[in-house]
This record gives sequence, C-alpha cells and structure tokens, in this order.
Amino acid sequence: MATRGAKPKPVALRLVDGTHRGTRHGDSGKAKEAVEAAAATFGKLKKPASLKGQAASAWKKYIEPAGWLDGSREPAAIAFCELWDEFISKPAMFPASKHGQLRAYMSELGLTDERNRGDVDDGKDKDEFFGD
Repeated sequence: MATRGAKPKPVALRLVDGTHRGTRHGDSGKAKEAVEAAAATFGKLKKPASLKGQAASAWKKYIEPAGWLDGSREPAAIAFCELWDEFISKPAMFPASKHGQLRAYMSELGLTDERNRGDVDDGKDKDEFFGD
C-alpha cells in the first residue's frame, strides 16, 4: 500500500540544495558529520566496468555530477543506467511499467529536483520583471 506525501529527502541532499532547517531537521553540524561518516563507510560512488554504451554515457551525464551520492546508492544508480540504456536503444519496446521504474530511480537518486542542477546560463535574455 502506498504512503501519502512526498518521500523524505536524504540528509546529504538537504545539505547540498540548502533545504536543511535546524528547527525541523536538527543541527546542521551533526548532519554533516553523519553524511561524512556514511560517505566514509560506503565510499565514493564508482562507475562499474560492466557499463557500456548508453548506460556508460548515462552514468557520465547523470550520476557523476550528483556529488551527494555515495556507495550506498550504487545498485540504484546501476539499475537506472541499465534502464536508460534499454529506453534509448528500443523506445518503442519500453513499457509504461519501466517508465515508472525509471522515474522512481531518478527520484530516489535525487535527479528530478531542479534545485540540484545549479545555475544554468542558457544564453537567453533574462526577463526584467520576473527575475528569471
């Protein structure tokens, strides 16, 4: 059965995107220590040698820039890249259920939050009224 509401955001991701609030989540110093301890325990996320083709390019494009991921997220990252390879190579044969899996992996890895993308200057003129 599904649970209501948004899934809780991982502590490392809250620290990266600046949504960590002391009143809600506790002391940010303790949170940083916990994230560093987890990163030391699991190690840095490394690309497996078994990823080839589009899966390897998905790793390079989506997983490498995500600095908040550590070794504990490796299975989800590999599964995401394999599904991405399958989607790119045969989009007509990619059922809706796998689209749901792909979106769930992206959400779990924190790839769907626009705030994680940083400032992107696309060269377009900024609107003086809306402060884009």
